[in-house]
Amino acid sequence: MKLKKYQNYLYLLFLKNFITISFIFFCIVIIINIFEEIRFAEKHNTDVYYIIYLSILNAPSLIFEIFPFIFLISVKFFYLFLKEKNELEILNSNGISNIKIIFNLLLISIFLGLFIIIFYYSFSSSLKSKYLDIKNRFSNSNEYLAVVTDNGLWIKEEINENIFIIHAEKFHKNKLSSVSITEVDKYYSRKNTINARYANISTKNWLLDDVDLIDHKGSSKNFKTFIHNSSFNGEIISNLFSNLNSMNIFELHKLSNNYNKIGYSDTDVKIHLNKVYSMPIFYMLMTILGFVIINKLKYYKSKFFVTIFGIFVSVVVYYLNYFSGVLGTNGVLPIYLSVWSPLLILFLICNIGILRVNEN
Repeated sequence: MKLKKYQNYLYLLFLKNFITISFIFFCIVIIINIFEEIRFAEKHNTDVYYIIYLSILNAPSLIFEIFPFIFLISVKFFYLFLKEKNELEILNSNGISNIKIIFNLLLISIFLGLFIIIFYYSFSSSLKSKYLDIKNRFSNSNEYLAVVTDNGLWIKEEINENIFIIHAEKFHKNKLSSVSITEVDKYYSRKNTINARYANISTKNWLLDDVDLIDHKGSSKNFKTFIHNSSFNGEIISNLFSNLNSMNIFELHKLSNNYNKIGYSDTDVKIHLNKVYSMPIFYMLMTILGFVIINKLKYYKSKFFVTIFGIFVSVVVYYLNYFSGVLGTNGVLPIYLSVWSPLLILFLICNIGILRVNEN
C-alpha cells in the first residue's frame, strides 16, 4: 500500500514538472513566433489579431519537435526537487531504489509518449494545416498549390491572369509522364488543353514530347515537341508538396501510397513517419538520460547549471538526430537506420548509466 502511494506521488510530481516545463516552452515559442508573424503582418498588411492567432496555431507543432528535450529537463527538475526536500533519501530508506524510481519514470513517459502520438500529434498537425492555409491565403503564394492524390500529381499555376491546371500520372525527378495542361482564364473558361506523353521539367521551359494541342473550339493539332513556359521546374515542384507537420499519421500513410503510385520518392514521408513512431521510445530514453546525468552531477543544487547542461545535452542529441536524418534523406543511410540508429546509441549510453545509477 505504501509502495503504491509512493508510486502515485512520483507520477504526479513528474507530471507536474512536465506540464510546467511544457507551458514555459509554449510561452517562449509563442513569443518567438510573434516576432516572426510581425514581419509577415507588415509585409502583407494583416490585422494585429492574426499575429497572435498565427503564433498560437504554429506553436503546438513546434512544441512537438522539442518534446524530447522537455522530458529531459523535466526529469532534472523532478530529481532536484526530491533532493532538496530530502525525499530521495526517504524513498531509498523505504526500499524504493533509484532503479525503481527510473522504472516508474519510464512508465509515465511511455504513457505520455503514447498520448502525444495518438492525440497531441493529430491536434498539432491540424492546427499547422490551418496555419499554412491562412498564411497562403494572405500571401497568395504558390507554395502550397501542389497536391498528390490517388490519380496523380495536380498543380495550379497562375501566369498573366491565366490559370494552368496541370496533371501528371507519374513524376520522377525532372520528368512528368501522361501530362495534361489545361489553360483557363480568370473566370475559369477553358482556352486550351495540352496533352503530352512526357515532359522534361529540368528547367522552367518545359519540353513536351508527343503533344496534342486542343483549342477552345475543340480543334486538335499534333506536335512532336512543344515548349511550355512555366514558373516551376522539377526542383521547385518537389518543394510544393504539403508540409509533413501539417498531416496526421493517416494522411501521411496515404501520401506515401500516392507518392508510390506516381513514381515519386516517399523517402521524406517514411523518415517523418518513423520519427513520429520512434518518439515514445525517444521520450523514454531522454527520461533515463536526464535522471542518470543529474544523479551523477556534482553541482546538482544549481538549477541554473542543470538547465544549461540540459540544454547542451539536448542540442547534442538534436544534431545527432538531424544529421542522421539528412543522411537518410540523401540515401547515404537506409531509412530505418537513419531514424533508429541515434536511438540505439542513446539506448547504449542509458544502459551504461543505469548500471552505475544505484551507486549513490
